Amino acid sequence: MKKIVLGTLVCSVAAFAAVNLGACKGCHGQNWEKKALGTSKVVANMTKAEVTAALKGYKAGTYGGAQKGLMKAQVAKYSDADLAGTGVGK
Repeated sequence: MKKIVLGTLVCSVAAFAAVNLGACKGCHGQNWEKKALGTSKVVANMTKAEVTAALKGYKAGTYGGAQKGLMKAQVAKYSDADLAGTGVGK
């Protein structure tokens, strides 16, 4: 019984810690096919490493152009591990 409760708790914490990709898809498209606000790179064309580097760069304020402030606010609440674990990219 303890294992079931602990397993459920771990899964719940992981679910809340994960990046809300639904919010991202509002601007980047359901299949990552859009240039967000007509200016970003198309995420579908980026590798997982490029996506992770971009997200971490937005968080640090070292990456991005005109929309840097918008993206920094979107990723600020996530840990680097959360950002690396999105699974987005090819």
